[in-house]
Amino acid sequence: MSQVKQPQLSFWQIWNVSFGFLGVQFGFALQNANVSRILTDLGADLHSLSYFWLVAPIMGLIVQPFVGAASDRTWNRLGRRRPYILAGAIAAAIGMFLMPNASLFVAFMAPMIFGAIMLALMDASFNVCFQPFRALVSDMVPEEQRNSGYSIQSLLINIGAVVGSILPFLLTNIVGLDNTAADGKVAPSVIWAFYIGATVLLGTVLWTVFRTKEYQPKDYYAYKGMDPVIVEQELAVKKPMTERLVGFFKLMKDMPDTMKQLAVVQFFAWFAFFAMWVYTTPAVTQHIWGLDPKWWDSSYLSSLDAIPEFVKVAKGTAGDWVGIMFAAYSLFAAVFSVFLAKLANKLGRKLVFGASLALGGLSYVSFLFFQDLTPTHVDLLITQIEIPAGALHLLFPMIGVGIAWAAVLAMPYAILAGALPADKTGVYMGIFNFTIAGPQIVSGIVGGSIVSLVFDNHAKYMIVLAGVCMFIAALSVYFVQDSEEQ
Repeated sequence: MSQVKQPQLSFWQIWNVSFGFLGVQFGFALQNANVSRILTDLGADLHSLSYFWLVAPIMGLIVQPFVGAASDRTWNRLGRRRPYILAGAIAAAIGMFLMPNASLFVAFMAPMIFGAIMLALMDASFNVCFQPFRALVSDMVPEEQRNSGYSIQSLLINIGAVVGSILPFLLTNIVGLDNTAADGKVAPSVIWAFYIGATVLLGTVLWTVFRTKEYQPKDYYAYKGMDPVIVEQELAVKKPMTERLVGFFKLMKDMPDTMKQLAVVQFFAWFAFFAMWVYTTPAVTQHIWGLDPKWWDSSYLSSLDAIPEFVKVAKGTAGDWVGIMFAAYSLFAAVFSVFLAKLANKLGRKLVFGASLALGGLSYVSFLFFQDLTPTHVDLLITQIEIPAGALHLLFPMIGVGIAWAAVLAMPYAILAGALPADKTGVYMGIFNFTIAGPQIVSGIVGGSIVSLVFDNHAKYMIVLAGVCMFIAALSVYFVQDSEEQ
C-alpha cells in the first residue's frame, strides 16, 4: 500500500502532545529527589536503600511492554494512547497523596512498608504514562520533525523536573514549612510538595488528553503505509495467552539491530543515573555536611535513645540542597534541549549523544573535588541561606549531568523511532524500556553491597562509579547504527 505524506504539526501542536509529560516528570522528580529522604526518615538504612528503589525499574519492566502492546491494539473515543496516559496519571496522583503520609497508617502496617507499597503504586502509574507518551510522539510527529518532537518533550520533562526538585526547598524557605522530620515521620515541606505535585500531574495530563486529537485509524494507517484491512484482521484475532507470550518473545528475538546496540548504551547510562538518584542525598550529607556514615547505620541508630538534633538538621538541609542540585541539572537539561535538535541535525545524533554522555561522566567523577565545609552565605534572590561552600560548587558538575540527561531523554528515541515497524511501535517502545529498567535493577541489587562492602558506606564513591559507567556508555554510542547515517 502506498504511503500518504503525514502532515507536519505546528509548534503548539507538538507542545500539546507532550505537555502532560511536564506533570508526570514533576511527580517523578519529586520522587527521585525525596524518596531516599522519606524512606530514611521512615527507618531505612543505607545498605537497604537501593532495594526499595528497585520497585521503580521492576514496575517499568512489568508494566511498559504490556501497556505498549495494549495501546497498539486500542482505538476508542479517547484515541489510542490517551486512555492509558489518563488512567496512569490518576493512579500516580493517588500514590503521591498517600506516600508521605505513611506514618498515619501505622495501625495497619509499618510506615516503611506502606511507603514502599505507595512507591510501587506511583512507579507503576508513572510507567503507564511514560510509554504511551513516547509512542504518542512517534504516532503524531512526522519523520522530518522527530528530532524537534523529542527535543520539545525533553524540554517539558526538564521544566517539570526543575520545579518538582526545588519545591520542598521553596516550601521551606519561602512559605516557612519545617524541613526536619520527627522520628518515624516525613517533613511537612515534603508532604505538601507531594500534594502539589499530584495536582500538577493531573492538570497537565488532562491538558494533553483534551487538547490532542489522535489520528483516526484509516488516516494513521495511510500515513504509516499500512494496509487497514490486514491490520484490522490481525487485531480481530483473539490469541491465547501462551501464543501471545510466544509472539512477544519472538518480537524480542527479532528486534532491530539498532535497538540491540542502543541497549548497551542504555545499560551503562541508566546504571549511572540510578546510582545518582539513590546515593546523592547521603553522599552530599556525608561529603559536604560532614556527617559520619554511621548515621545511616540502622543498628547504630537503634542503640540510641534519640537521634541528635544536629543530625536531623544536617539531613534536612542537605536533602533540600539535593533538590536544588537536581533542579539545576534539570534546568541545564531544559536549556540544552532547546539546542539539541539543531545540534543533532547539524552534527549528527550519534556525535551529540556520545559527547553529552562523556561530559556527564566527567561531571560525576569531579564530585570528589568539591569538598569544602567552609560556611558560605548565598543569596538566591528568593531567599538567603548559609551552606558549606562545597555545596554551592557542586552546581557546576550539574551542568554536565544535565546535558547527559537531556540527551538520554531524547536521542535514543529519535534514533530508535526510524528503525521500528509502524504497526509495532508501541510494543517495541515498551520492550525498549527493558534497557532502562534492567540496568536500574542491576544497580539496585548490587549497589547496596558495593557501598557497604567496597566503599565502607561512603556514598560519594557510588557517584564516581556512576561517572565510570557514563564514560563506557559514551564509547558504546560509536557502535550504534543510525538510519540518519544511511
